[in-house]
Amino acid sequence: MSLFNWRRAAVVAAALTVGSAALAADAVKIGILGPFSGPFAHYGVLFKAGAEAYVASQGGKFAGKEVELIYRDTGGPNPGQTKTLVQELLVKDKVDYLGGLVFTPNAMAIAPLITQAKTPTVIFNAATSSITEKSPYFLRTSYTLWQVTVPLAQWAAKNGITKVATAVMDYGPGIDAETAWKAEFTKSGGTVVESIRMPMATNDFGPFIQRIKASGAQAVYTFLPGGPPNLGFVKSYNENGLAKAGIQFLATAEMDEFDLQKFGDAALGLKTSFHYSAAHDSQANRTFIAALAKQDKNAVANYASVGAWDGMHVIEKMIAATDGKKNGAKALEAAKALKWESPRGPVHIDPQTRHITQHVYLREVERAGNELVNKEIVDFGDQTDHGLGK
Repeated sequence: MSLFNWRRAAVVAAALTVGSAALAADAVKIGILGPFSGPFAHYGVLFKAGAEAYVASQGGKFAGKEVELIYRDTGGPNPGQTKTLVQELLVKDKVDYLGGLVFTPNAMAIAPLITQAKTPTVIFNAATSSITEKSPYFLRTSYTLWQVTVPLAQWAAKNGITKVATAVMDYGPGIDAETAWKAEFTKSGGTVVESIRMPMATNDFGPFIQRIKASGAQAVYTFLPGGPPNLGFVKSYNENGLAKAGIQFLATAEMDEFDLQKFGDAALGLKTSFHYSAAHDSQANRTFIAALAKQDKNAVANYASVGAWDGMHVIEKMIAATDGKKNGAKALEAAKALKWESPRGPVHIDPQTRHITQHVYLREVERAGNELVNKEIVDFGDQTDHGLGK
């Protein structure tokens, strides 16, 4: 890590640290890692809003202990920098818990550090199945691509879709999504008629869309990172006549609430399989949305902010189980037994994988007043991480 980057990270961290020297000496310290600058900074904003909204909802204390949140800016996928920041949090700041993590390589890089320090680390986002296998101190409150893809592939096969083209961005998560779809869809009797991997720098999706159109597919399963790639792919999907030709759009996080309103009418009718919708009809979700808005009126209720909210719930219960004392092994055992009503629905931590088991829903974009929403139309029920061991 360069001196410049170290100083930049230190400045950002200082600006984002919640609390001051006035905090009680026995405050529980929680380090949160995420991108607070650069093109992925919205994840950091949403982590911060979700985490702080949960702390505020508990009166600012967990199990009677003051809570100090210490933020560190990882930028984008940067394993080396993330490792350095975690070393600082563990040694200098002496944090009791860690949370956050958007990118898989960053999470993988810190696994040896948290294992050595016996520091429970709750993943708010990074979605590759194998992460929790890298350290016994990892827990996850987000999702994995296998978890949300497998039930979608099963649904497609049961609903008369026999031929599908896959179109994914050519990097780790995209390949993970493609692998999950192929494994489950072919097992269910379907055929993948075209497999397309699109370079990360793709701006013109037209040629790939034409390949899908010519493939004879009844649907396209796609995986794209949020932001411009999502918008560009959907625009091309519509402009090149795939929707009119009856080629269904099937995906997972591509209709995320952070981008949803930007699509306009182009998103209407598009189906995704996911574990959270801001339109989920429950009191727990209404409570979450109200707390989030109170904390930050511009924050979006989506998978990143709910991952942080639920991640802080898990940390709170670990603090209660250890009476606020640093005891990673005891905290971890308590977390493995957790069950609660999340804004997304009923959830629990799988004691073997330390990954969240949750309901996954088929969602369809529709209008509710002037807003686009992901309406849940099928509840696929409890889903574990189908990708572990694959």
